Amino acid sequence: MASRNYRLELFAASLTVTLALIHLVEANSEGDALYALRRSLTDPDHVLQSWDPTLVNPCTWFHVTCNQDNRVTRVDLGNSNLSGHLAPELGKLEHLQYLELYKNNIQGTIPSELGNLKNLISLDLYNNNLTGIVPTSLGKLKSLVFLRLNDNRLTGPIPRALTAIPSLKVVDVSSNDLCGTIPTNGPFAHIPLQNFENNPRLEGPELLGLASYDTNCT
Repeated sequence: MASRNYRLELFAASLTVTLALIHLVEANSEGDALYALRRSLTDPDHVLQSWDPTLVNPCTWFHVTCNQDNRVTRVDLGNSNLSGHLAPELGKLEHLQYLELYKNNIQGTIPSELGNLKNLISLDLYNNNLTGIVPTSLGKLKSLVFLRLNDNRLTGPIPRALTAIPSLKVVDVSSNDLCGTIPTNGPFAHIPLQNFENNPRLEGPELLGLASYDTNCT
């Protein structure tokens, strides 16, 4: 009996170590993803100075919030005088709920990998200098409530995949260079038209079945 109890205790200890190692690897993976973001940004005010890749996990870094399992749930870097580009590695932060990068001078495109952030509630990239299209992959964000991309230089149509996000409450893509028509089905039925203003090539609300939504996009 004593031998059996010893084996059980040994198994339990081994399982605890294994789970700890799994959490450590996951935390390091998230740290690597955030450090990739740091490397892709210019940070004259040193707001990312605490983002040290040699630490066990990124939960001690400023502007990063984690849950009780030490998984990253928030990145708060709004109005931080940052420039540079968004790193596609951000798509590896699978527990991320809030990505706040508004009011900076971030350039380049929105990585399609952000569509992998299945727990994302808020994506705030407004008031930057982003170019390119709004990725269709954002339609996979089935927990998304807030999508604010206004005041950038985005082009192309509004992805119809976004109309399939039932939780979506706020969409603002005003002051870009989008084209085509404005969706009217799904959550877009309740988005005010002012959230689409100042897009010179964007037509009015689409008439379902009567017009292609990508008009003025050539």
